[in-house]
Amino acid sequence: MMLEDLYRLLRSGHVQAQGVVDTMTQAVVVLDQRFYVTTANNAFIKTFQVERDDLLGQSLFDLGNGQWDIPELRELIAGVIPKAAAVIGFEVKHDFPGIGQRTFLIDARRLVHPDDSSTNILVMFDDVTERQRHDAEMDFILSETRHRMKNLFAVVRALALQTEVEGQTAADYRQTFLGRLDVTLRAQEIAARNEKTDLQELVAKAIGEAWNDRISYNGPAVQLGPSKILAASMIFHELATNAVKYGALSASEGRVLIYWTVEEGLTGKTYLNCRWSEQNGPAVQPPRRKGYGTEMIEGTAAHLGGGVELSYPAEGLTATIRIPL
Repeated sequence: MMLEDLYRLLRSGHVQAQGVVDTMTQAVVVLDQRFYVTTANNAFIKTFQVERDDLLGQSLFDLGNGQWDIPELRELIAGVIPKAAAVIGFEVKHDFPGIGQRTFLIDARRLVHPDDSSTNILVMFDDVTERQRHDAEMDFILSETRHRMKNLFAVVRALALQTEVEGQTAADYRQTFLGRLDVTLRAQEIAARNEKTDLQELVAKAIGEAWNDRISYNGPAVQLGPSKILAASMIFHELATNAVKYGALSASEGRVLIYWTVEEGLTGKTYLNCRWSEQNGPAVQPPRRKGYGTEMIEGTAAHLGGGVELSYPAEGLTATIRIPL
């Protein structure tokens, strides 16, 4: 029932008016000219956890040890209502004893009795606390989604622009790009949990299940924080991609050994020292120029506050990765 409908019903002096008011889900009170409560419905009693006998004949501003003596509400009723036909959707936030912080939209209107021209005030309270909390949560989710999508598109664009095209066929480019995109998405899923993750588990996912039976791991349990997950994943993915194309994993007997230690640096920081060592692959020769993969590995490690050393002995590539934990 809308305020206008209730107003017409009460103004008409309908014998069932109080019964109708009591069936309303919104909290409703009727005040006399002195702002004393003459009527309160069941929803008001339930919402504010009060007794009906404690309400009737009492000043609204004295109820519950003055819990209704709210400056905004007093201004509305004492100042606005006598001068206006109706007020719709006036918002009041207050910390009520017993029910806590609540937000109400208040509709109010003067009631002039047709017989003696006496004036009452009809006040309706709509509790929108949960609705506003839900709306705020949805706004946050939408904002966070837009932010994450923007970041993801920036990553995808960077991958597309930085994936080498010189001397590559369209199929080669697509395979390289999709491989990097896949490891990025998997790393983002792990990082989105906002939890630390096991180094060996992360490396295994970055390399891919197809090659894990040819990878050996050796080192203490190490947990990487969310901020390092994507960068570490990209480093090991690039090393694995290079090994599949040109290194140990391109040969049937080739293997990769990954082992790591944790040590204290001179500045008191803890560092992860990880060594990637390829064996039983084709003979290795130093590259004639630095490719995107090498630049990405070195740049990513530097971004983490560490570094990478690449060496090319004939028996297989080795990479020593050092990053702060």
